[in-house]
Formats: sequence, C-alpha cells, structure tokens
Amino acid sequence: MPVNPTVARRTLHDELLPLLRDMILDGELGPGSRIPEQALCARFGVSRTPLREALKMLSVKGLVHLLPHKGASVVRITQKEAEELIPLLGILEAHASELACAKIDEAGLRRITEMHGQLLENHRHGDEPGYLRTNRAIHAAIVAAAGNHMLSQVHHLVEMRLCLLPVPRKLSPQWDEAIGDHEDILEALRTRDGVRLAGIMRDHVRHKMIVIGRAFEARRALGAVAMRVIQ
Repeated sequence: MPVNPTVARRTLHDELLPLLRDMILDGELGPGSRIPEQALCARFGVSRTPLREALKMLSVKGLVHLLPHKGASVVRITQKEAEELIPLLGILEAHASELACAKIDEAGLRRITEMHGQLLENHRHGDEPGYLRTNRAIHAAIVAAAGNHMLSQVHHLVEMRLCLLPVPRKLSPQWDEAIGDHEDILEALRTRDGVRLAGIMRDHVRHKMIVIGRAFEARRALGAVAMRVIQ
C-alpha cells in the first residue's frame, strides 16, 4: 500500500518538532540566531516542507520568529520581559507547590528524587546543558503533580519563553546556591509541607534573576567592544 504523503509529512513534523525545540532549549540554536534550514534538512535527512511545518509550530509556541521570504530565527527576549516573567514563574511554581504537596504520590516523589540525584551529578561534572535540562524536568514534575492541567500549560509557556534568555557558558556561584534550594525543595515535598515549599519556590527564582542579569550585562559589554572595533 503506498504511503499517504500527508501522513508521511505529519510524521516527520512530529519527529522534528522535539529535536528542534531541544536544540533551542539547549542553546545549540541561540537566541536571535538565524535557523540554518538547508543545513538542518541535510542533518535530519528531510525536505524543507516538514522542517518549515515544525518551525511554524515552534513559532506558535513563541520560540521561533518566521521571516517572510527570509527564513526563520530564534526569538530573543529583552531584559525587561525577563524581569517580568521570572517573578511570574515564581508565583506559578509557588501555587503549584502547595497543590503538589497535597496530591503527590510515592511514585511521583520517587521520580523527582531520582531527578534530583541526576541534578547533583550534572552539577558535580559541570555539565551545564544537562543541569538545565534536569532542572526544567524537576520543576515541570512538581507543577504536574499539582494536577492542574491549565496551570501546567501556562507554566510551560513561561518556562519555554525564559529558555530564550542568554545564559553564561559556565555554571556560576548561583548554581551552587540553587543546589541548596533543591535539597530544601525535596525535603519539603517529602514532608508534604506546602507552605514551606511555596516560600522556597518564590525565593528560588532569585538565582535565575541574578544569573540572567549578569548575562545581559556581559552581552552589553560584548556589544560595546564590537562597536569600538567597528569605529
């Protein structure tokens, strides 16, 4: 039986979507960078059509900016937008934490405990991409444990948007402090202390705010140096 070309394209689109998303979230395709469509088609062995379909879906998620007749680029958010989003993330996670402490089961707690162990390994080996992936997974698991689908959706959108921020190339001292927070997060989950966990989560975003602020400062400094070279 011949393969329906529409089904084949949809299958390719479904396969490409998480691959491209992870390239953006892991920084392989950095904020503001042009997306090399021809190179990606060659890399994944696909035509331009399914790739463009996947990019359209990423544009709906706010990760990609489509340029008419000029290809696509990864979205870059401003420092002002970051400063608005990060406290919002803290509020969402604080609310989810109280619900999660009341609802999480032993299986969910075991999964988060295992991910915490992986986070420690990522940190110990200086694996920043791995650390960031595991960190996102832990926070998403806590929000999912709240059992509120709409809350999970909003949290995912905010989290994805914040992945478009510039991030330092090596783990900063704030990551060391964040590890301490994660120890407290796990303990609060184990004891089902929703009030304590909500407070930890609201405060936990301070590390992200500091790291991101420094990254924006570094980018501005780099831009100033480039301008002096041009002049």
